[in-house]
Amino acid sequence: MAERPARKPRKPHSAQVVRTERLTPHMQRVVLGGAGLAGFAADTCTDHYVKLLFPSGGATYPQPFDMERIRAEYPREQWPVTRTYTVRAWDPVHSELTLDFVIHGDEGLAGPWAARVQPGETVLFNGPGGAYAPDTSADWHLLVGDESALPAIARSLESLPDGATAHAFVEVSGPEEEQKIDSDVEVVWLHRGDRPVGELLVEAVRTLEFPAGRPHAFVHGEAHFVKELRQLLRCELAIPREDLSISGYWRLGHNEDGWQASKRDWNARIEAEQESAAPAA
Repeated sequence: MAERPARKPRKPHSAQVVRTERLTPHMQRVVLGGAGLAGFAADTCTDHYVKLLFPSGGATYPQPFDMERIRAEYPREQWPVTRTYTVRAWDPVHSELTLDFVIHGDEGLAGPWAARVQPGETVLFNGPGGAYAPDTSADWHLLVGDESALPAIARSLESLPDGATAHAFVEVSGPEEEQKIDSDVEVVWLHRGDRPVGELLVEAVRTLEFPAGRPHAFVHGEAHFVKELRQLLRCELAIPREDLSISGYWRLGHNEDGWQASKRDWNARIEAEQESAAPAA
């Protein structure tokens, strides 16, 4: 049998910062554009995401950017660091890509970058990925998440037709973090304050009187509350897997590198535990 040729790595997209906007005290918007977005598209999923590439260890990379060359010539600690962000909006007419970043002062990598980046700066990223969009054949929709899931939830709500039945719960730190969403669905904003992340979301879904018919659910955010809601929806309420989009975007105590390194094993263990407890189809 002939060997399959090695897959050629994709070249990252290159874009320039067009403008920025502070939406709330802890949410920063960055709009990207430029000729490097020719051929880019993010219009099939409402949870499309991109992986931004940040220089590591003070490294300066060869131009044009070549990831294979970097991996061959640079020590591992100087390889680019990736951070994953959901596409808040994609404007194919003007070739503009909108990303929203949660800001916690100088904490993290992408948040501080988004807070200080200036128009004209160049950004490299891979993508898009994505797998979810509201199923128009469902009788109603459930959308649940913390700040990290807000861009996907907002985009999903804005894609629903007028009159669609949906329940949306978004947990944020306080009322100053609420955002305007262009949808006739009334979002239930939950103000966390000093309570653990996701605790209010679990309470809200557990006390929700579910409408009749088949739901399509999107539950994303901190991994621990996502685990609890997956137990509720999949095991206790017997909602089929194909009607659920559930995943931890992040995990308390882990940066993205640590979470991504352990996420596959975490998900596999949780899924095995919960699938064994779920009712047979």
